[in-house]
Amino acid sequence: MTTASLPSAGKMYLALTERDNSYDGVFFAAIRTTGIFCRPGCPARTPRQENVEFYPSVGEALIAGYRPCLRCKPMQPAGAAPAWIQKLLERVEADQSRRWKDSDLREADFDPARVRRWFLKNHGLTFQAFQRARRLGLAFGQIRLGEKWEGAAYTNGFESTSGFHDAFTKTFDTAPNKVDKEANASPIVIARLLTPLGPMIAGATDEGICLLEFADRRMLETQLDRIRKAFSSPTVPGSNAHIDRLKQQLDSYFTGSLREFSVLLCFHGTEFQNAAWTQLLKIPYGQTISYEAQARAMGRPGAQRAVGKANGDNRMSIIVPCHRVVKQNGDLCGYGGGLWRKKFLLDLERGQRELGS
Repeated sequence: MTTASLPSAGKMYLALTERDNSYDGVFFAAIRTTGIFCRPGCPARTPRQENVEFYPSVGEALIAGYRPCLRCKPMQPAGAAPAWIQKLLERVEADQSRRWKDSDLREADFDPARVRRWFLKNHGLTFQAFQRARRLGLAFGQIRLGEKWEGAAYTNGFESTSGFHDAFTKTFDTAPNKVDKEANASPIVIARLLTPLGPMIAGATDEGICLLEFADRRMLETQLDRIRKAFSSPTVPGSNAHIDRLKQQLDSYFTGSLREFSVLLCFHGTEFQNAAWTQLLKIPYGQTISYEAQARAMGRPGAQRAVGKANGDNRMSIIVPCHRVVKQNGDLCGYGGGLWRKKFLLDLERGQRELGS
C-alpha cells in the first residue's frame, strides 16, 4: 500500500481513537510530540489529530525518524498463527502422515473454509495442498531409506498408488520407483518465519540452512529456483532441526542477546560467490566495511563491482551479513530487502534500536 492509497486521515484518526484493531497493518500512526509510531489499536492515550502523521508501513515510519512504541510494539511480527489455527498445526505436526479431510476438520471443530482462507493468506496455498506437500516430503525420505514406494504412499495417507505416483512425479520431477536411493539429495524444506522486519522464508537441507529471504523480496522466486537447481532437489513446506534452531537464534538476535549465528550453512555458489559470502561472515557484529575493503580482503582489489553483485546474490539475509557492507563514504546502498531494513539492522547491532520486551 502507498501513502496515496491509505484511507482518509479522518477515517484513520477515528480508527486510532477507537483502537480499531481491524486496521492493523493498514496504517501506522506517528506521533509528532513523542517521536514514536503505533499500531491503530495502541492502548496509549490518543493524541490530538494535528499531532499525528500516518504511514502505510513500518519502513516509512522508521525512515521518517520515528521510534516504535513500547506499548503496542509495532515492530513485533504480524501474522502469527492465532490460537485456533495453532491448535490445528499442533495436531498436524503430531501426526504428519495423517490426511485431514474437511469432515475431519468439522469433527474437530474447525471450519474448513476458515482454515482454507488462513492458509491461502499466510502460506499462499490451501490447507490440503500444504498437507499433500508435507506428506510427499515424508514419503520421499522413506523411499530413499529403502521403503517400497507403494508402502510409503499408504503410510502417508494416499488412498491410491496411481494418485500418489502422479503427485510424486509432478512434485519431484521423477517417478517414485526411480528415486536414487544412493543419492544424498533430499527435499529442501521451506518454512515461513516471523520477524520484526516482516515474514521471512527459510530453506534447509539435511546439511544446513540454504535460504533466508524476506517474503516480499522480488528476487524470492528466483532464489527458490536457484536453490532447487543448485541442490537438484524440490522444495516442500515443513521444518527440520536446522530451521528450528535458526528461528530460536533469529529471536535472540532481534532482542540483542545474540551476536553470532551458529546454524550450519550450505553455500552453493561459484568460487567467487562463496569467497565473497565467506568474507561477509568475518565482518564483526555492529561494524561495517566498504565494497572496496571486502574486495581487498578477498585478495581481489578493484573487484568491488563483482563483490557487490555477489553480495546481491547472497541467499541468506542477516545470517550472512551483507547488510554490513556500505559505500566507501559510509552511505547505505544495495540491499535487496530494502534500505530501511538495512538501516534497522545496523542500528540494532549498534544498540541504537529498541524493540521493547
